[in-house]
Formats: sequence, structure tokens, C-alpha cells
Amino acid sequence: MTRMALLAIVGLAAPVAAQDSAARLSERARQDREIVYFLNPPETHSFDLYHDYTEAREGVDKYLNVVRKGSTASNPQGRILDTGESLKVETLRGDAITKAGLDLKGEIEGPVQADTEVVVIRFAPVPKGGSVRLRISETYTDSGRYRLEGDELVFDRSLGRPRNAIVLPAGFALTACSIPATVSETADGRIRLDFVNARPDEIAVLIRAKRRSGQ
Repeated sequence: MTRMALLAIVGLAAPVAAQDSAARLSERARQDREIVYFLNPPETHSFDLYHDYTEAREGVDKYLNVVRKGSTASNPQGRILDTGESLKVETLRGDAITKAGLDLKGEIEGPVQADTEVVVIRFAPVPKGGSVRLRISETYTDSGRYRLEGDELVFDRSLGRPRNAIVLPAGFALTACSIPATVSETADGRIRLDFVNARPDEIAVLIRAKRRSGQ
């Protein structure tokens, strides 16, 4: 390889490295994302969730949520917390994702497959210097990650947000948790676990719980 070609490669790599660095630092530094899971009775294998976050990137006009393999998403909703405005929501699969021109780079590994599913929530483009606070709500069903083993509830799911919370079903008491959490009780008597992940990776949360006596 010639010296000129090597310099060209270095010149191309530097801006990319700078972009990656900015992406790695921005979200965790702001701590502007939060997700809360509300576990339904384990026999249903389902849980409701809402995800709040602030979008401040100029020109961004949509939120993309790729549904994990093995999960089914239903009743997706979106609204702007600043105004209460409800947002347009659609679910796309396989070829429809490609035809819509959606860029899932960084969201999935490899190309879009026939069973790839993404929830798209659209909003007005973020203006320069502006921001929008969004709330995304969905119900997930996932028998592999949320189930009963004997008389014990098992929730086994990796969580990628900086702040995550899980609320157990009514009448359940926590028996074990794989990741340190702040445990509290909600106003209606349900057990809530709050996790703070300061690292730029996921935490593998495994929770076990049993019905309280008399429940």
C-alpha cells in the first residue's frame, strides 16, 4: 500500500471515529431515557411498558422499535409528552421495511429478514435547536423470557436503557434478582425494582418472584 493511500484511509477513519465517540457519549451523559415494565400475571407471558425519551437531533421525524425475536408486540402507541399529542403508529415486517426505506443500521445484525418486525412512530421533524419529549407504549408477549416455573415467576430479559424499572404483578413478592436494584412498593402495593446502568452495554436481568401467602 502506498503512503498516499494509507493517508487517505486514515483521513476517512478519523471523522468516523469522531462520530462513534459522540454517539457513545451523548445518550449516557444526558440520562434522558427511561423504560418501565409492568408485568401482567405470568400465565399470560405478557407485560406492558412505556419508554420515555427526549429526541433532540435536528430533522429526526420517527422512532423505530425493532421487536425482539421471540416477542410479539401489540397495541403500540406514541404521544408527545410536551403537548399530549397522539402520534401515527404503524407496524412493518420484512419487505415492507425495505420498501419504506427505513435504516435499521445499529438496530439489527445483518440485513432485514422476512420475520424482522419494526414499530414506526412518526412525528414532526425536530427543528434546529429544538427537542421533543416522547412516550412510547406497547404490550409485549414473550413466553421464553417471561414465564412460570412451578409456582415461581421468572422474568429473564436483557435491558439496554440507562434507567430501567420493573413492576411485579399484584400479589407477588421478590425472591431473587441477578442485578443490584432499588426495591420499593408502589401506591397500589406492587413491588418495583429500579436499575441504573451507567455502562454503555446491556444488563442481563433475571428476576424470580412468588405469590404472597393468601394471594
